[in-house]
Amino acid sequence: MSKTNSKGGSLGDALQSTFTVLAIVVAFVAGYLVFKLIMGNPVNFEGNNPEGTPLPNNYLAIIYKGGVIVPFLIALNLLVIIFSVERAITLTRAKGKGRINVFVKSLQNLLDSNKIEEAAASCDNQRGSLANVMKAGLLRYRALQNDANLVKDQKILALQKEFEEATALELPMLSRNLVILSTIASISVLTGLMGTVLGMIKAFAALATAGAPDALALANGISEALINTAFGIFGSLMAIVMYNFFSTQIDSFTYKIDEAGFSLVQSFASATK
Repeated sequence: MSKTNSKGGSLGDALQSTFTVLAIVVAFVAGYLVFKLIMGNPVNFEGNNPEGTPLPNNYLAIIYKGGVIVPFLIALNLLVIIFSVERAITLTRAKGKGRINVFVKSLQNLLDSNKIEEAAASCDNQRGSLANVMKAGLLRYRALQNDANLVKDQKILALQKEFEEATALELPMLSRNLVILSTIASISVLTGLMGTVLGMIKAFAALATAGAPDALALANGISEALINTAFGIFGSLMAIVMYNFFSTQIDSFTYKIDEAGFSLVQSFASATK
């Protein structure tokens, strides 16, 4: 059983790693294409010149004037969306088919009645991470009932260890890629600030080259530079919200796994002499 789980886990890790790399590559390529082909489309600018002035109220052109950092910010925002959708799908699958609260209560009732086979069948129907952990515990439960070589305390410890091992196999899958969201929450703002600083340097350098003060040109340069900060803050805000949302979901799910495992251990302790 452990070898099968190890092989399945290795394959799953490889697929997840491949997905993560592909998602990052696709996001950056898409960010560059959106920046050059959509935002930088000549029709968005006066005289069809992307190096010129954006058309009035054309926000695509205004964002394009933010400079070379904009494609990176677009990519970071796309990554937040991609990994938020990926985490939502993964957590939905981890919960299984039915509602978790109903499943846990049903398991508790079956365990109270010492209906181990029915509880195992319920896990097969439910599927998901919680069901996988409980199924592993139930199989160990059944094996320990027929083991005459261990005393009660040893059996309880063995059952608890089985739960810990089964939970350890499931939890990494639940929290995978959250580190990417937390990283984007930190670097998105910093990337935006970098774009703003570069834009400010460019604006003041152009002003110095012109020789005479031009308040309108300076205002336009600063406005374009601040686009990066706004974009960076937006990406960071999305990443923080999604990270906290998924972290709360995982904590709640982990608590339900612990609760169900504790109920099984208690039922085993009560039924074992």
